[in-house]
Amino acid sequence: MTFGIRRSRPWALPEREVTDEGLWNERRRFLRLGAAAAVAGLAPPVARAAGVPRTPPLAGVRRAPPPPERPNTWEQITGYCNFYEFGTGKRDPARYAGRLRTRPWSVVVEGECERPGEVGIEEILRFPLEERIYRLRCVEGWSMVIPWVGFPLRLLLERFKPTSAARYVAFETLHEPDRMPGQRRTFLDWPYREGLRMDEAVHPLTILAVGLYGRVLPKPNGAPLRLVVPWKYGFKSIKSIVRIRLVREQPPTTWSQAAPHEYGFYANVNPDVPHPRWSQRYERRIGELRRRPTLLFNGYAEQVAHLYAGMDLRRYF
Repeated sequence: MTFGIRRSRPWALPEREVTDEGLWNERRRFLRLGAAAAVAGLAPPVARAAGVPRTPPLAGVRRAPPPPERPNTWEQITGYCNFYEFGTGKRDPARYAGRLRTRPWSVVVEGECERPGEVGIEEILRFPLEERIYRLRCVEGWSMVIPWVGFPLRLLLERFKPTSAARYVAFETLHEPDRMPGQRRTFLDWPYREGLRMDEAVHPLTILAVGLYGRVLPKPNGAPLRLVVPWKYGFKSIKSIVRIRLVREQPPTTWSQAAPHEYGFYANVNPDVPHPRWSQRYERRIGELRRRPTLLFNGYAEQVAHLYAGMDLRRYF
């Protein structure tokens, strides 16, 4: 099966700021002659990525042209990530997510909507897909640039006709401990849960991703369907979604329940609000030697700051 992909919108990370993966790999081969040791010393897990197989291609994807800011490579994105359902190590998803079964797959949509129901992944893949090149900022202080393929979450929600009572959107990950070994541990209350305010959920930047680098979304990165909210810390972008609820009250979320003094419901990227155990003023882009300043709302302030007008961003972190 093939899928049509539309180009990203003007408000996405500009393609002029992104280097094509193939061109960057060629440049890396050249630079490796003089800098391999330094790069390997910087981030050993990335330099020795686990080799997640390439997934089937999604037809019609146009790659982004060269400089100056490059996307991270397939190996970096799939070999260095958090997916605690498969373990707490950065390489655990690449090692163990192969056990995940992504077919058959469906998502239940329920709650404050006129047409509650269930939608299969095959139908989801018929939504108009487009490339979105977004920055990803982890709350742990590292970052990437990732060329997702997906569609606005708003389009899926509209199909189920939310009522005026729906003020929040709650998400839930697959719960299958037999195939997701991290769920056998009790350090989190499974299944993983996340949530957004309705205006955040229907914002044009918020997407459901089904692909990466023009290919089917790899299992370590949340196949077959994950949320991407680029102005928030990465843990808000819940993976392997099976349930969406439209609700009246702010829903409980996994990390705000597990460590409420460290992780708030909003989790907007903010260099002026430190994590209790580290500063958020700087980040380490995976594959780079130097740290760079963290941008307010991860660089998307022009598009999303109005959502929080009048709010104390230190209190609602």
